Amino acid sequence: MIIGVFGDGQLGQMMALAGIPLGHRFRFLGSDQHGPASSVGQWFDVNDAASRAAFLHGCDVLSTETENVPEHILKEFAASGIPFRPDAKAVSHSQDRLIEKSLFRSLGIPTPKFLAIQSEHDLELAADSMGLPLVIKTTRLGYDGKGQKWLRDKNDVKEVWALLGNAAPLIAEQAIPFARELSVVAVRSTSGDKRCYPLAENHHAHGILRVSVAPAPRLRPETEKAAFDYATRLLTHLDYVGVMALELFEMADGSLLANEMAPRVHNSGHWSQLGAEVSQFENHVRAITGMALGNTQASRPTAMVNVIGKHHDLAALAGQSGLQIHRYGKTEREARKLGHINLYAENYQDLNARVQALTPWLPDEPVRLTEE
Repeated sequence: MIIGVFGDGQLGQMMALAGIPLGHRFRFLGSDQHGPASSVGQWFDVNDAASRAAFLHGCDVLSTETENVPEHILKEFAASGIPFRPDAKAVSHSQDRLIEKSLFRSLGIPTPKFLAIQSEHDLELAADSMGLPLVIKTTRLGYDGKGQKWLRDKNDVKEVWALLGNAAPLIAEQAIPFARELSVVAVRSTSGDKRCYPLAENHHAHGILRVSVAPAPRLRPETEKAAFDYATRLLTHLDYVGVMALELFEMADGSLLANEMAPRVHNSGHWSQLGAEVSQFENHVRAITGMALGNTQASRPTAMVNVIGKHHDLAALAGQSGLQIHRYGKTEREARKLGHINLYAENYQDLNARVQALTPWLPDEPVRLTEE
């Protein structure tokens, strides 16, 4: 099949690297002719109508590497009659945090308390009704910690509104004293077969994911069961086809609160390239092309470490047993995701030691991984 992907970044690149051995070809619709995906498929200019039409011509199925697909592109995809997987409804839901949180609530998926914010006065009311601190976010386009601000003191309402108010409506979310951050990557086929990867434990710095470990250590069986249940509720309700990620907060008692969903392959699932029989990228391609899904079980404890801002001496790691280096072909820039390192060990203690040895690629603040 010819698969058309909206976006030309590293997620599309890795999707193609997994799909080409299955016999598929890829096209990418984006704004960076030299983006990571341009090395593995034909590139088309998203800002040129003729190029968009050429992109669609001959495609058998469409997908996306990002939830931020403009409305006019979604309409053009729909008008083409080519299957778009996941469909526009799932993408649109995840573009707006208010709609997304309301969806969680309607499906009985626990999520932190939230309120819509239309004015500075609404911000004051939210502080009074939900208490402080609050996380104030734009409803659209925020990622990797962008488009959000903490409100810790009611005297700061004016400052927060001045920073974010021009993007109203906003969403105010109750701050959660969670024990750790988890995520579940799930996939659904065209026939309705649903599978979940083991949960990952995620560590962020400055709003950017730095390290993921899967399967998440010290995970209660009931916690894993709840996560799988929430993910499959979303897959079923949205008649979803492809890979989806659900980000979660785990509380001290093992209960979960849903933070957000991503209708695409996800950074916290990169570990599956080394630690699972079939990666999230291959299973996404399998799902959207009507193939049977592959095994999502983990083979052993595996970690993913993002390469952020600077490459450092990645070549020095080459040849290590149980370690993969993934470069995206990007130039260095502060806070930019340039690649990632996957590595495994036979137990969590040894895995933690291997991760801690990757000092140049870890954030300044300590990353404390849970061990068995």
